[in-house]
Amino acid sequence: MGDGVLITLGGYELFIHQTIIIWAGVGILVCALLFWGGTKLKHADPTKPPTGAVLIFETIVNLCSMVVKGNLNKKTWKFLPYFGTIMIMMVISNLLGLVGLQPPTSNLSLAMVLAIGMFLLIHISDIKNHGLKGKWKALTDPVPFLLPLNLIGDIAFPVSLTLRLFGNMLGGSIIMGLVYVLVKAAMPFTGIMLTITPFIHMYFDIFTAFMQTYIFFTLATFFLSDAVDAEEE
Repeated sequence: MGDGVLITLGGYELFIHQTIIIWAGVGILVCALLFWGGTKLKHADPTKPPTGAVLIFETIVNLCSMVVKGNLNKKTWKFLPYFGTIMIMMVISNLLGLVGLQPPTSNLSLAMVLAIGMFLLIHISDIKNHGLKGKWKALTDPVPFLLPLNLIGDIAFPVSLTLRLFGNMLGGSIIMGLVYVLVKAAMPFTGIMLTITPFIHMYFDIFTAFMQTYIFFTLATFFLSDAVDAEEE
């Protein structure tokens, strides 16, 4: 079976799509690099300006921190290890279209899992900090009969997050595929067409990769900030 791996266990068959395999591979790579980077940062001399790998990892940490700090403020460093790891994985995954691979985030199932993970983190943090009573009060605010609307609003968040990430990444992949179909069909003017493809890649692969990651985590941390506001006081 193409585009993935079929695993047979007894009488059951499990098909793992290639995007899931790629995401797992990216995760292993990122975790290994971050572990190595953490070792480098731990043994770096704080009295000297950072250079080489230390400078690269410090820049990555600062960029990830900048994305979430606007909403999480004092709680940035509490959530940064989780958010930062997923953020780096998402950027790398989104950029894989540049090497002809389907970005894992263009898989609806994976995008949904990422959104649900953020949804659970937000509501578990909310219950942890405000208690079940506080959560119920928020759902029935300002009047109890608005409970269904508040529940719909909560459910709409992961749905919106999923469709935004999935739709933009899949749309970019489809457009780039159509561009190369057009390039192939444009012979003997293919050479001229290829001069504009780098600029198309800059938008649909590079700009979109970073922008969708930024939007995803900006929205997630915005809603999380309400859940952890009790700890800020």
